[in-house]
Amino acid sequence: MADVPKRDQENIEFVFEVLGSGDLGIDAYDLGDALRSLNLNPTLALIEKMGGSKKKKEKYIKFDEFLPIYSQVKKEKEQGCYEDFIECLKLYDKQENGTMLLAELQHALLSLGENLEDEQVETLFADCMDPEDDEGMIPYSQFIQRLMSDPVVFE
Repeated sequence: MADVPKRDQENIEFVFEVLGSGDLGIDAYDLGDALRSLNLNPTLALIEKMGGSKKKKEKYIKFDEFLPIYSQVKKEKEQGCYEDFIECLKLYDKQENGTMLLAELQHALLSLGENLEDEQVETLFADCMDPEDDEGMIPYSQFIQRLMSDPVVFE
């Protein structure tokens, strides 16, 4: 069994209660959601590497199989944190006042890195975004705070 602290194991058990399918465990399709609900930020590539599936009900991950996955993902260095995201968005803050154009954020999410789909960006903005001002600017630090405190679930 992986070396996972008791408190983390209790949180993982709760995730399995919520996302699990009884004795089957959690659907490998939901691996990313399970890890994110445990305050981890794995990339899509890492989720796939750890056994995540792109199809529902293709395979399941039991609790004892999940623990080493959790440990490995927790050790990953490329997860990003609040400060990292803020530093990236400061590149778009031309007035250096904590705001950026909503259109620039939308473009970045749609075309850079692990880009999102239009529907996902709309959901993300609806759940985490303050309204833009008359000039199309948004405060990006509140957006990042909301995004990191309550992960958005895409259907």
